[in-house]
Formats: sequence, structure tokens, C-alpha cells
Amino acid sequence: MTTWTNDELNKIEKSEELQISSLRKDGSLRKPVTVWVVRVDNDVYVRSTNGSTASWFRGVQDRYEGHVRVGGIDKDVTFTEETDSNINNQIDEAYKTKYRHYASIASHMTESGPRATTIKLAPR
Repeated sequence: MTTWTNDELNKIEKSEELQISSLRKDGSLRKPVTVWVVRVDNDVYVRSTNGSTASWFRGVQDRYEGHVRVGGIDKDVTFTEETDSNINNQIDEAYKTKYRHYASIASHMTESGPRATTIKLAPR
């Protein structure tokens, strides 16, 4: 399994937003969507602000593969739904810390709807 380099993790951690595109069933990329991104240890996570009804999140579920652009990184990735409550608690804290200057939105990202859409990104 491919992992993020330390340089990539640092760039992602410093970036406020990430461009994410999921692969359609036919293998073509969907239009990129801007989302917030957090790092927990050596892993990278995103959530859907609008929960599971967001079109980009539904698209992720077609193939669990896609592409991201962030902090000068341009990389194909796999998507894995993160359901471990302990890890999700750490992700909650990462959102609250990283996006504290947007306190109400950051708080929203830890609510049940967005939390249920937690996706781990891994290079492929």
C-alpha cells in the first residue's frame, strides 16, 4: 500500500482546502469539488459538509477512487469510509483545531451528518 510522504503530509496539513474528484464508473473524473481536509497522524481525511446527500460524496461511492490536488500535490487516491469512532473523535478535534477561525462551520463538521461521511484518502 502506498503512503503519504512526510513532505506531502506537511503540505496537506498547511493547506486549508483540497480539490477532490471521484472516478465515474466509466473511469472518467468528475468535476473537482473544494473540501476541507485534515491530517491525523499519517492519514488524511475529508468530510462532506452537506452529509451523504452531497453529489461529490455519492460519487465517491461509485468506485472509491479519485484524484486530489492540494498544496502543490496532484495525486490519484483511494477512498475508504472511516467508521472507527475513536479515529473519528481524533478527526473531530483536528477539524476544530485547524478550522477554529470558522468555529461554527468547524463545529458543524463534527455533527452526525458530516461525521458519517468521513473519508480516508490514500495515495494509489
